[in-house]
Amino acid sequence: MAGRILGKTLATVSLSVALAYVTVKSSGFRSIPECRNSLSSCGFHLNSNIMSASNGAKGNSHNKARTSPYPGSKVQRSQVPNEKVGWLVEWQDYNPVEYTALSVLAGPRWADPQISESTFSPKFNEKDGHVERKSQNGLYEIENGRPRNPAGRTGLVGRGLLGRWGPNHAADPIITRWKRDKSGNKITHPISGKNILQFVAIKRKDCGEWAIPGIYKGYVDDPRNTDNAWMETEAVNYHDETGEIMDNLTLEAGDDAGKVKWVDISDKLKLYASHSQFIKLVAEKRDAHWSEDSETDCHGL
Repeated sequence: MAGRILGKTLATVSLSVALAYVTVKSSGFRSIPECRNSLSSCGFHLNSNIMSASNGAKGNSHNKARTSPYPGSKVQRSQVPNEKVGWLVEWQDYNPVEYTALSVLAGPRWADPQISESTFSPKFNEKDGHVERKSQNGLYEIENGRPRNPAGRTGLVGRGLLGRWGPNHAADPIITRWKRDKSGNKITHPISGKNILQFVAIKRKDCGEWAIPGIYKGYVDDPRNTDNAWMETEAVNYHDETGEIMDNLTLEAGDDAGKVKWVDISDKLKLYASHSQFIKLVAEKRDAHWSEDSETDCHGL
């Protein structure tokens, strides 16, 4: 009994952390234990390398980082065609827009000063005091004193809404459970024959898209990314195998979330940033339903 109560408490804490960090205001990388004894199944890290080479990007790994207008503003990025995303492609006429949000320039604790400030001497590609400036994807280039996005050009320089120059780290859980009927039996998909997995999703206030409160390990194709600041994250899946913990969990949205609910996992989900790829990884790991197409499986990342 005591263990069950403790489990619910830890699950509530995990969910609160997840919802609080959808918009990252963390100054450094937060490590998350890989296993919670309170949950019936230990969490696992999602370590699929969604970003392609360090000097370019695949079509599906660097799209939202080039979209306009920039989130929370009317700023239009310079257009970057697919063939000119990679830094190895010479582009002398490249003229990105400069933009850093006023909320960042105001100097909150979670944000760096401007590069031009004489008292600011960041140590890129290493641990810089309490700030982790190492990338999950290896070393990144520094050009004119500014870090360069390893996935390629975005059409915008500066930091936008991101606090740190270079990688901005996040680490949050993806919370899942099996979909069950009123009798508590797992529900299988009528076509794939696999059990249906559910995850906690939030509806973001800024764009109205559903998102997961947490992600994988590495670069993220995020609409807030710029040439000089980008999102990186590590996702850990916390799965309630029996449903005893999560079924009684009260879901409450954070400040930047409009709604929060359990959502069925499938390839029909339209999610924020690269979250669809992360959810697909979870479905693969749990051998859960993903697609109605028998030709499609969860290995085609």
